[in-house]
Amino acid sequence: MSFTAEVKDELSRVEATSHAAELAQLSALVRICGTLSFHGSGRYSIRVATETGAVARTVIKLTHKLFDLETSLTVRRSVLHKTRNYLIEMPVQEGLDADLVRLGILTPGRGLTSGIPAALVSAPGALAAYVRGAFMAGGFIADPRGEFHLEIAVTGEDYASDLVRLVSALGASARLNRRRGAFAIYLKSYDDVSALLRGMGALRTARFVDVTRAKKSVKNDVNRRVNAEMANQARSSGAAVEQLELIDRAERELGLSALPPALREFCLARRANPELSLAALGELLDPPVSKSAMYHRVLRLQALVGEAEKNERP
Repeated sequence: MSFTAEVKDELSRVEATSHAAELAQLSALVRICGTLSFHGSGRYSIRVATETGAVARTVIKLTHKLFDLETSLTVRRSVLHKTRNYLIEMPVQEGLDADLVRLGILTPGRGLTSGIPAALVSAPGALAAYVRGAFMAGGFIADPRGEFHLEIAVTGEDYASDLVRLVSALGASARLNRRRGAFAIYLKSYDDVSALLRGMGALRTARFVDVTRAKKSVKNDVNRRVNAEMANQARSSGAAVEQLELIDRAERELGLSALPPALREFCLARRANPELSLAALGELLDPPVSKSAMYHRVLRLQALVGEAEKNERP
């Protein structure tokens, strides 16, 4: 089972808090993964198709609980993708048009409702239930252990914009992306995805996301520290090689015994400890010398060697 299917299964087990919440959830499910057919003179039929058993189970449960409608379920298996496809059909029947109006899918005298009716999501718990149904019908969530994001695919710009506002009302910030004539409500921030999951009722998944985020944060921090340390070591190694070359030049041009005591001490210590950083090298001296003082010794040695090499030129 995919991570998305696991989340939808969890959401299918969240009990709506009221009749209005059940109505809102079923409305979103039918609106997003259903197809409405018009047969003239107020006669309609609906086909709801989904690859998720939890979605099919919820549609049938809520339809039978809220309405007295005839429904049929067909389960088909895709040979190519090795997945099941569930088809729920509500044929032309008495009262279906009125039920579609109650669901906010049809507006009397105007046909298909373009957005989400405010009255449908105004009762306590109805807004969260609607978003829960929308995610179950058209949602996708990536496994938080990898590249993480959540999205809900819908059609209709007015509908998509209304759904973004409902998501925002649950404390999550989402953006709207247009995709090949459709729309995707898109969330990438861990905080926003976690807030939406909690708002929809997927508490177990929200906790898993939070724990995974904490683990990734610790891992990333360790990686940053290791990379920084390796970079520092690489810089120190490069500087040490340059200092050893400078000491060789000083020995050729001046002789180490002719150097001032502080510079001679530096040269001998560096040759004996080529792997140490300048700061660590200074700590070995007696008395210890700061990194800044060691750096000034290198500059003084460079100046002396440079002057000696300059005087040798014809």
